[in-house]
This record gives sequence, C-alpha cells and structure tokens, in this order.
Amino acid sequence: MHATIEVTGLRKRFGPTLALDGMSFTVQPGQVTGFVGPNGAGKSTTMRVILGLDAPDEGRALVNGQAYARLRHPMRMIGSLLDAGALQPSRSARNHLLWLARSQGLKTERVDDVITQAGLDGVARRRAGGYSLGMRQRLGIAAAMLGDPAAIMLDEPFNGMDPEGIVWMRGFLRGLATEGRAVLVSSHLMSELQDTADHLVVVGRGRVIADTTVASLLAATSGDRVTLRTSARPQATTVLENAGATVAASDGDVLTISGLPAERVVALLSANAVPFSEVSAHRATLEQAYMELTRDAVEFRPAGFDAAPAEEVGR
Repeated sequence: MHATIEVTGLRKRFGPTLALDGMSFTVQPGQVTGFVGPNGAGKSTTMRVILGLDAPDEGRALVNGQAYARLRHPMRMIGSLLDAGALQPSRSARNHLLWLARSQGLKTERVDDVITQAGLDGVARRRAGGYSLGMRQRLGIAAAMLGDPAAIMLDEPFNGMDPEGIVWMRGFLRGLATEGRAVLVSSHLMSELQDTADHLVVVGRGRVIADTTVASLLAATSGDRVTLRTSARPQATTVLENAGATVAASDGDVLTISGLPAERVVALLSANAVPFSEVSAHRATLEQAYMELTRDAVEFRPAGFDAAPAEEVGR
C-alpha cells in the first residue's frame, strides 16, 4: 500500500510563541523528503501534529487521507521515531519491541524481522538502557518498522551514528523509498540529505520557505558561475568580458565568471591562446543552499555570526 502525508495550513501557538504559521506540504510515496530548518522552525511540532500528539489551532495533517487518531492500525500505516530515548531502560531491545508488537496485534516473527533489519541481532537481548545513542536510534527505527508501514517519519535519525551507521542509514532510507514508501526525514546534517533525499521542504519561523527537489534547489543556488584558474588573468578577463561575461577576481590565479557556460569559456580561451589549468561549473552544496534560504529565519546567532552568501560558505 502506498500512502501520502499531507500537511495543510497548520497553525499552532504555545502561549505567546507562534510555533506553526500556516505550514503546508505533502510527502509523496516513493521518495525521501528532507525536512530541514533552524532550531525553533517548527519541525518537531509539525511531526507531533502529524502523529496526533499536539492538536493544531488551525489546519490539518493527514496520513493517507485520514487523521492519525482515525487510523485503524496506525503502526501499519505510518512508523515514526521522534525520540530515541523513549524506552524503558531495564527492558531488553527484544522485549521493548515485543510489547509494542502485541499492542498492535503484530506477530512475534515481525519483531525478529525488524531486529535483523536494524542490525541488532547481536545485542537484542541486552538491556536497552546500556545502548549507545546510535544503537538506540537503530532500536527506534526497528520499532518504527514493526507494522511494515506505508509511510515512515524520522526526526534526526543520523544523530549518534558512527560512520558505518551513517552509511547504513543512507541505504536504508533509499531502500524504503524504492519500495514505494513515503519517507519524511528531519536532519541538520545537510551532507547526508544531499546524498539521500529526493525532495526538500525547508522551513523557518513556522512557515515553508522552499518545497522543491534537491536537484532544482542546487541548480538554482549554483547559478551560472564558472571557476577559471589561469596564469594569464588580464588576458582571460579581456577575452571573456568582450564575449559578454562578467568576470570577478578571486584569490591567486582564480577568476569567477558569470554569463557564459563552461564550454564556451573553454572555447574562447583556446581560440585566443589564453593558458588555463581549470575551468569548472560552480556546484553549490546543499549546506550552502540551506544557509542561503534560512539566513533570515535563524532565531539565535552567536555574537559576530552572519550567514554568508552561498558562494562564501565553506564546509
């Protein structure tokens, strides 16, 4: 079964704080949707509303066309991990999963399946309270998968993962999407989402700032800039400006060109015998695109901090 997660016009206030201010987006089946924004942007509140843990003042959140509270078998429709620490520490991982399964009428065999899927076979009978954060994340993901859900929603699943765990998580999320599930992932690790997500919902101050594919966002942020490395900067500048380009000098022997594609830059320099060692189209990272989009949505900045333009943001 395929399912969508639909968020429409959500507004939510906690006392004087407006947490959600018209939040709207859809998570489609068959793709990983990254859900990103600064602290306080409304991500966790939105996820809690989707799961019926918080009631919105306005708007609605539906899973496959129904509110979570109306789902007959909720864990079979949507699995979720919001807090890896939400477990009884004296229970073994297997017993933690067993009582969840029995509460939903799921078979014991399903517990063993998700233990293997999450890579917990060797530690499933150990007390969960002794797990590292990365192992608790795996246990939370196993719990989210118990009902073999059509949609899955994970809040910061990369937290605490070692390099092996991060590689596993990437493949796991991509595999879920390949199976046709709707996958919503909140994360502050832009490098991981760049390698994993198909779609991106960027939020700030309780609103959606961007709702687009990762590829489109990166292309828009990259623009038409070309990086040129040459030992003949004056000659290269003259040739390219005569062809209609805008040329800006960077450090050393580097020029940044706008207004001409890389192929045209190469052709012009070659035709005019201007030496060069590198011509490359600028490729923005997801982190750069994110910083550009959210620079006005950050609620707290340390003294002296300013979100730099995308082309100046380093990793």
